[in-house]
Amino acid sequence: MKAQLKLIYFLTSMVFLLTTASCRTEEDLSIDPPVEETLQPNSQTAILMKNVVTNDGSSDNIIDNASCLSIEFPVTVTVNGTTLQIDDEDDLDDIEAIFDEFDDDDDSIVISYPITIVLSDFTTVEINSDDELEDFVEDCFEDNFDDDDIECIDFQYPITASAFNENNEQILSFTINNDFEMYNFIDDLEDYAAVTIDFPITVILADGTTQIVNNIQELAMVIDDADDSCDEDDDNDYNDDDCDNCTTDLVTDFITQCADWYIDELERNDNDLEDNYEDYFFTFNTDSTLVVTWDSGSQTQSGTWSATGSGNNIIFEIDIPGFNDINDAWILHEIENDDDDNELEFELRTGDDDELEFKNDNCI
Repeated sequence: MKAQLKLIYFLTSMVFLLTTASCRTEEDLSIDPPVEETLQPNSQTAILMKNVVTNDGSSDNIIDNASCLSIEFPVTVTVNGTTLQIDDEDDLDDIEAIFDEFDDDDDSIVISYPITIVLSDFTTVEINSDDELEDFVEDCFEDNFDDDDIECIDFQYPITASAFNENNEQILSFTINNDFEMYNFIDDLEDYAAVTIDFPITVILADGTTQIVNNIQELAMVIDDADDSCDEDDDNDYNDDDCDNCTTDLVTDFITQCADWYIDELERNDNDLEDNYEDYFFTFNTDSTLVVTWDSGSQTQSGTWSATGSGNNIIFEIDIPGFNDINDAWILHEIENDDDDNELEFELRTGDDDELEFKNDNCI
């Protein structure tokens, strides 16, 4: 008798559970969770999230000159007569190295077609010629114009979400693993009701730090604060991001590790002036002083230097009495340790074309 009662109780319980599950409706979800905790189509939060995960095409601008699309690797290009296979973003440095080899040549890059491009919405298109590519490039924002994508913050995946499907009255669960899946998820929000994200989630800021986000409202604020908080590098100047990880400490260690730096290039107002400083040697000291020697060391002049800022915005200021061609608040462009030539290179720029490059081959 007890066994029969247990069976009846079990079956009754199962009927109750099945009834509860099958009767879950949108009205239930409108009470739990509250509307302010749901992700609404075309809401500010949804638009911001979509801008975060939009395909960013700026990393390969050295090839296609377009931030609104990217080229699918591998791709073969011929750079100033040298054929390269580009397998990933790291290989783009090989193109830049060839471009930077000489300052007085005309750089060229020829793409071997067909290639596949990826648009901002992750649509892929096969391209068979320069003309076809140019048609898509012309649809992009102009060089240096701010586009809609937000590159100064990223989502840390996976992220899970839930949604109510009105057609079959089922609660669906989503696991989102990358930007492509998140883009499609947000694009399809109108197909569902009462969409919620399983908080907390983690976002990654431009400086590499992470932040925990606990609700929809906080997510919108965090993304909005991150927008334009970093250099998104949407322009076509491939040479303006060579010091992303530079710090003033790195600059100090680099420039003071050896004596007798010499000027390899000095351009002011389209005039090449490096020949005026042949056999001049510059020694930068850790106390922010510097000494210039020339005429085989018989002539000397003291001055000062300083470095402030970070990344691609480090200002390197030089002040040497009587050296007006060199004195300026320069922007640090690149630090390079050239193992092939056993040279250290320290490149500064200011204005549109003014350039000062120190080299040293005494300490490698």
